[in-house]
Amino acid sequence: MTTVYVTHPRYVEHDLPGHPEHAGRIRAIWQQLDTTGLSNRLGRLEAQPVAEEWVAAVHTRPYLDLLNKVERIQDQVIHLNPDTYVGPNGYTIARLSAGGVVMAVEAVLSGKAHNGLAAVRPPGHHAMPGYSMGFCLLGNVPIAAHYARQVHGIRRLMIVDFDVHHGNGTEAMFYDDDGVLFVSTHQYPFYPGTGAADDTGRGRGKGFTINIPLAAGHGDRSYTALFEQVIWPAAARFQPELMMVSAGFDAHWADPLAGMRLSLTGYAYLTRELIRMADQFCGGKIVFVLEGGYNLEALAHGVRNIAHALLGEDAISDPLGPPRVDREPDIEPLINRLRSIHALP
Repeated sequence: MTTVYVTHPRYVEHDLPGHPEHAGRIRAIWQQLDTTGLSNRLGRLEAQPVAEEWVAAVHTRPYLDLLNKVERIQDQVIHLNPDTYVGPNGYTIARLSAGGVVMAVEAVLSGKAHNGLAAVRPPGHHAMPGYSMGFCLLGNVPIAAHYARQVHGIRRLMIVDFDVHHGNGTEAMFYDDDGVLFVSTHQYPFYPGTGAADDTGRGRGKGFTINIPLAAGHGDRSYTALFEQVIWPAAARFQPELMMVSAGFDAHWADPLAGMRLSLTGYAYLTRELIRMADQFCGGKIVFVLEGGYNLEALAHGVRNIAHALLGEDAISDPLGPPRVDREPDIEPLINRLRSIHALP
């Protein structure tokens, strides 16, 4: 099995010390993959910047003009909003991030790789068509999804976002689109305040957005039940031709920014279930894309476990173990509500 692994050394240039989304995140991942020898067993590619025509397919021209303008300001870090910064060459780095995802998708769809891992930053799932948000500059996954549909003729593309925050940017770009099934598990109510269960799409996209809003405290058991009783039936009905995963590790119990209780073992289960879905429905064509995760140990070992799973290996690294509190809220009422909203069997 060939697994493409796309990253770029310049990702560390996007940095603001003291900010949660800092260069140490990608360094921790590189170190974990390198010291375990995993990076040598993956088909490594160096990301190239995505062409602006693909960026413009999901973002507005005024927003891209702003990013180009900021690009020319040297030696300064600028806050585009209270939580999102961009530094010198920031737009170039963001295009390298989106470009890494496009390259992983291209490798999988062209048959050069069976599946893929894009270890990229800055993240992308909060980036809106016309503005940055939530540490995100460009919609990395939506850009690559558009590329897959236009270049390779993918008609049914499934995006699963298991970051702890709702993928509002990704949702916005496909909310009226019946060719993309978007599924988001997220803490709710929580940043960015969107992603209610009744938000299911608009127009011909009605029913093709599945929001799974979770109260704080849910962990491995709840996510397992959701995958078995909601996400698997939704995938079976949709029959995707390609799967993409917005992989955020901030739902881990040790993450400092959120309140969920997934363990690394639980995350590894979700990863393997998504790979099993891809094997069953689309010949194994799946690409995992890095989003959030702010405990460096959980983040690095989480990405390591994705690499193991994509390579078909059983190994799971979980040095942090289970959460100290084992209790979880009752997940059944939410599952029943979601199955009713989406008429799932």
